[in-house]
Amino acid sequence: MWLHFRMKTELQFSSEFSVEAEEAFLKAIEDSKPLFMKGVPKDADPGDAGHIEGTPLIEGNRVELEFASGTYTRVHDALFRFRKQIPAYLGKHRLGLREISVLDYVITMKGEFPEGVHIPNLPFITESSIDGDTLTLKLNVTASDLENKVPDRLVKLIEEKVQAAGYGGKSEHWDLVFESGKKARFFEGDPTEEMIRRGWIRHALSRGQWIHGPQSVQLFRAFEQIVIENIIEPLGFTEMIFPKLVPWDVWKKSGHAKGVYPEIYYVCTPKTRDPAYWEDIGDYFKVTGEVWVDEIRKRVDGPIGGLCYAQCPSFWPFIQGETVANDCMPIRIFDRSGTSHRYESGGIHGIERVDEFHRIEILWLGTPEHTVDIADRLHEVYRHVFEDILELEWRCARVTPWFMAQEGMIDTGAGCGCGERIGTTDYEAYLPYSDSWLEFQNVSINGDKYPKGFNVKIQSGADCWSGCSGIGLERWTAAFLAQKGLDNGNWPEGVAKIVGEPKELFRFL
Repeated sequence: MWLHFRMKTELQFSSEFSVEAEEAFLKAIEDSKPLFMKGVPKDADPGDAGHIEGTPLIEGNRVELEFASGTYTRVHDALFRFRKQIPAYLGKHRLGLREISVLDYVITMKGEFPEGVHIPNLPFITESSIDGDTLTLKLNVTASDLENKVPDRLVKLIEEKVQAAGYGGKSEHWDLVFESGKKARFFEGDPTEEMIRRGWIRHALSRGQWIHGPQSVQLFRAFEQIVIENIIEPLGFTEMIFPKLVPWDVWKKSGHAKGVYPEIYYVCTPKTRDPAYWEDIGDYFKVTGEVWVDEIRKRVDGPIGGLCYAQCPSFWPFIQGETVANDCMPIRIFDRSGTSHRYESGGIHGIERVDEFHRIEILWLGTPEHTVDIADRLHEVYRHVFEDILELEWRCARVTPWFMAQEGMIDTGAGCGCGERIGTTDYEAYLPYSDSWLEFQNVSINGDKYPKGFNVKIQSGADCWSGCSGIGLERWTAAFLAQKGLDNGNWPEGVAKIVGEPKELFRFL
């Protein structure tokens, strides 16, 4: 994409310019040209690098300068390079730079802008327009914003939005790896409806939330036992407990802060624990029988973060900033300590698409070779479990998650030859009642995404990679019951033996 930057600035100095000082300042501009070309490819057009245009306007103690650039030494970088050499030219004239103001900043981008590209509505952008293949942005930024690389980040953001608009749906990035073929089916109905009818589950009072009765929990625990005996223990994973309240600092480093907002449950804290501050809230309920939500909103701070959206990010602060010893590698851990929560924007359905769900999260890290090897071993044991124990009709496919594509993590060309393995394998089970497929399992090789975000290194100096695999108990249950039904006489022996007879605890009059 072709880029052009133009910026007008005002530099305020400690006192007014003398004639000699003006001459020295003009000399500083002339001598800055080689400075702006540092790091610029030799074959690049000089006009594509940052430079000062025209003659500066010097009045009293202020100077107006106009910068222009293309891709290289962008105007804000040119400004700060120029700032560094000002003291050498004006110091003897007792002129010190006091303040930098940005009077005008315009970015022009030329390229293909697919339909649906949304120009961000951010406070830095005062005007934006797309005319054919040209996007123009006018910015309101401070010197501090420039030092924080806000223009660069805006350009990157728009490039990502352009890529996302052209990325297409999952079907364009889905490559079938294996399909089991048809297996024995004993049920054609919606398993959730049948579980409700038999009293195995009931709707809870929150959106996308269920209360699981003894029979449903028996199946959950059977699946957990199968996972422990066939996956966790043979592959050497060790249990940990990850937090389920996730602060912003975790999601900033994990990358989720780029776009998790429509799907998280936010967590806020009270402004104070003083009972007197909250007394009228309780009194309101006592009088009306309603919770005074509008007033509560005024008395909480935050949000400080959200409930667990994906389990693995919460682990990483445990080793953040550390160099892990070689003899620890590869590290293999798992967490099954609590619920995860997602505000399912695509709509909730049954027990398979819920806002509150139960999952065993498997996580591993090591060298690229370690990471790929463990993923391969997981694929082998999942195939054994789904084929020989659950006897499911299933398939798996390699997919390219958008977050990996946008971060340039696909086809990295790593020296070990593992780069092409970065990505996710989805496992899908056939649902007879809807003649569709349900994603119920995955294995992801995330490359250095998390180690880099949390500054984790390996003693040997090798690249540190990680992988994760989420085992959703609701999804396993939905897939299994959709094919085998709720009568355990039709279940594979490896499941029926663990579950035993469904426990009927409740009888209602």
